[in-house]
Amino acid sequence: MADVRAICAIGQSGQLGLNGHLPWEGYEGRPFVEDVERFFDITRGHVLIAGPTTIGAVPDFARRDRTLVVIRSHEDPEEVLARFSERVVFVGGGPRVWDVYARYIRHWDINRMPYDGVADRWFDPAWLIAGGTAPRR
Repeated sequence: MADVRAICAIGQSGQLGLNGHLPWEGYEGRPFVEDVERFFDITRGHVLIAGPTTIGAVPDFARRDRTLVVIRSHEDPEEVLARFSERVVFVGGGPRVWDVYARYIRHWDINRMPYDGVADRWFDPAWLIAGGTAPRR
């Protein structure tokens, strides 16, 4: 089975998204720039699976040094992950994806951002508890 991980940034109150984007998207302060740099550094050389919006947002420069895979709700997560056995797979994309994949995630890398504004998507701590409960082959 793949080594399944998640990497995400959350606001001070657990904010994840706003209107399909990061709530702080476009902020140019150093913590926000560093978070993006860190994401691309940590996922380099690995697999990133996510929904079409997240994968579509990956810039051209980052497409060359990681494997990007669009996942769909009708796909069996075990079958998706089995395609990448012996690889590190990062699960991205937010609540709808993590609701399905949290049970397979062995490590969560969460970066708390200096943002405490509005959001319409929130981090669910239950995902952390679900991790590692999937049957292992």
